[in-house]
Amino acid sequence: MTVPGIDYAALFAATPSPYLVLDPDLVIVEVNQAYLEATQRTRDNLIGQLVFDAFPDNPADPDADGVRNLGASLHRVLTSRTPDTMALQRYDIPVMSRPGSFEERWWSPINTPILGPDGNVHWIIHRVEDVTAFVQSRAGGTETHLLSVLTERETLEAELYARARELQLLNEELRQAHTRERQVAVALQEAMLQAPDLARHDNVAVRYLPATGSLNVCGDWYDLVDLHDGRFSVAVGDVVGHGLEAAAVMGMLRSALSAAVRALERPAQALEVLGLYSRSVEGALNTTVVKALVDPTSRLIIYSSAGHPPPILLSSDGTSTLLDQATDPPLAVRPQHVPRPQASATYCSGDTLVLYTDGLIERRYEDIYAGIDRLTEALGQCGDLAPELLADSLLARLGLAGGGRDDIALVVVRL
Repeated sequence: MTVPGIDYAALFAATPSPYLVLDPDLVIVEVNQAYLEATQRTRDNLIGQLVFDAFPDNPADPDADGVRNLGASLHRVLTSRTPDTMALQRYDIPVMSRPGSFEERWWSPINTPILGPDGNVHWIIHRVEDVTAFVQSRAGGTETHLLSVLTERETLEAELYARARELQLLNEELRQAHTRERQVAVALQEAMLQAPDLARHDNVAVRYLPATGSLNVCGDWYDLVDLHDGRFSVAVGDVVGHGLEAAAVMGMLRSALSAAVRALERPAQALEVLGLYSRSVEGALNTTVVKALVDPTSRLIIYSSAGHPPPILLSSDGTSTLLDQATDPPLAVRPQHVPRPQASATYCSGDTLVLYTDGLIERRYEDIYAGIDRLTEALGQCGDLAPELLADSLLARLGLAGGGRDDIALVVVRL
């Protein structure tokens, strides 16, 4: 929202705190006067420059970590789409009047994303405060001498500074540990998503994208199972939770459903068996899943859903139909076993069946049906593409080509 009569460009230029604006490639696109004064630069020195080309590490300081720490913070902003506050950071800057020389500088940086209509990061505001004078004033002399001259407030500030540096190191260790766990969870998830029957279906495209944010990775799955007489079943599911625990639960539920549909074939019966099994699996509560059986001979889709977003049947003329006539609560929610509903829909040759998890459609503060409408609109625009191209085009049109806040599983079947 803008207020009429306010010159926002002039307001930004006059802001007393130093500000730098970066694009997603970390190229400097704007800078205010306070930043130019703090770094002794001009706009021509900075605009259009990669931030790390404009401000490299001091080659004379073997312990310089400004580029690494700032780069990590900016990457977190791009992936999490949330602000990132850095601890006090030494980041020396080049002296323009003495090429090759650097001046010691200490900064307190905050990096804030600016999101576009598609929910992706379009710019990053890099705000800093120059705290060099404070740090240097407390760097000289012995600790005893410092304590004798510091006021109570200054002692607290110095203590906070020391604790901030310790916190920065601890946070970095935690991030590394979390990154390792995330890599293991994603590798486990992808290994368990193997579907041997999928190789026989060049009319089917599948995608799994782990969440770009650090918390919601793993738990979504897809599967395809060949049955006799040319029939086959497809499914997608979503386990509540994240990390290794969610990946393990996903693996158990996916395997159980794959076995059940081979024995029972009818989607509703398979989900009933899965629901009974899920009660004995810790972490399976509230799992959602939808199962569809495709019969090419009768051109019939038989389906059943346990609390999952409805599959979409896209006709060759571009119209979409939600397969939402057999929806029941998620797994393990009911205290007693109740038979699950089942419905069917006919299709024509050339139609497309799309199954997906909620990461494809959900947005914060938005009704889920708005996301479904967005998906059906995108399908209408690119539904004539081959399945592999269609899957990629859908992700791109929905702003999710690089992943989203939640896991995404997607199955596209050209019937």
